Amino acid sequence: MSQHPSLKPAGGGLVSKRNVLKRFERVAILKKRGQWKEGERVMGLRKTKADV
Repeated sequence: MSQHPSLKPAGGGLVSKRNVLKRFERVAILKKRGQWKEGERVMGLRKTKADV
């Protein structure tokens, strides 16, 4: 059975920007900024904004 056209995402399935990051994504951003070193705890990470 096919999906009704009104339920399909607008714009051909473009992915919108997420405002919540997964832990590994936050660690990668902190590494890039130089605010996280290897061996530090991954629990209780500081807040980070998603890169655009």
